[in-house]
Amino acid sequence: MQPCFASDNYAGVHPRVMAALAAANDCPEHGGPDYGGITPAPAPAYGADQLTQAARARFKELLGDSAEAFFVFLGTAANVLALQAMTRPHHAVLCASSAHINVDECGAPEAHLGCKLMSVDTPDGKLTPELLLPFLHHLGNEHHNQPRVVSIAQATELGTLYSLDEIRNLARFAHEHGMWLHMDGARLGNAAVALGCELREMTADAGVDALSFGGTKNGLMFGEAVVFFRPEFVGDFPFIRKQGMQLCSKMRFIAAQFLELLRDDGQGGLWRENAARANAMARLLAERVAGIPGVAIIQGVETNAVFAQLSPAAIARLQARFAFYVWNHEANVVRWMTSFATTEAEVEQFAKAVREEAQAG
Repeated sequence: MQPCFASDNYAGVHPRVMAALAAANDCPEHGGPDYGGITPAPAPAYGADQLTQAARARFKELLGDSAEAFFVFLGTAANVLALQAMTRPHHAVLCASSAHINVDECGAPEAHLGCKLMSVDTPDGKLTPELLLPFLHHLGNEHHNQPRVVSIAQATELGTLYSLDEIRNLARFAHEHGMWLHMDGARLGNAAVALGCELREMTADAGVDALSFGGTKNGLMFGEAVVFFRPEFVGDFPFIRKQGMQLCSKMRFIAAQFLELLRDDGQGGLWRENAARANAMARLLAERVAGIPGVAIIQGVETNAVFAQLSPAAIARLQARFAFYVWNHEANVVRWMTSFATTEAEVEQFAKAVREEAQAG
């Protein structure tokens, strides 16, 4: 099988997570029919089970007592439903033009929220108070959508990172202007490892009000979490989640995965191990292709994404051999993603192919 650098979504399930899923399904004392040595376990549905309660408690341990976690199936759902809890249809969400909610969710935020996304052009995928100021001129004017949420991604779609101070400054700016701060944390683990900080430092302690906590890109089979740090968003969210078709009946299977991902194993946790591996493989790939004639790394590699520019012919030949995405067709920019499952051998194989195809003209 050829190495894949299309997305960390392409990676399989981490073996420890797969084992946690099997354990959640196994209950020897049940006494029911034997299905090949595994006896499916009964458990209360819709999150009333012990695993879900334990996973929600683990989020509090990691993110603080104010953290209230709710499990959903998808990253798009996590973003949309979190924003729905924070807005009404006459509101607006401020986000970077490159943000996932603006580019890659097929209009789901606007379709389901009924409010407007106001996209902000940025040089690096990162919002700043200065970039947001022009969007606040019509606050209080009934003829205009009212900005209510600032949504940032950590890491951004361009692989860049907000420092802890930058997050704090955005939170302060949002709160001073009657807005909330939402964080799309699809690759939150990668960001925390790159910054050398704890998850709580980057979220609750930095003033984030709501978080979409990613799991699928960091070794889970499926499942994301919506985490609120403000009690005013919590009461209605069970109804928002149900109406949004994201209330999982067998929720223990999402919870079991997060319990393993976030478990204190004495080595920093599986989430950190997986993210560190993915980040390290991206740095290695950037090192291996740096200096190849016809290949330009156009951005610093901060997490597990490498953005490079090369000729259209070289891109086409490489894509015939390996899976990856063209990020910007006009500028011939590609994105190469690594994951917890990427190996050094795969990086070396791919870098060798990049050299071959780039030098072929």
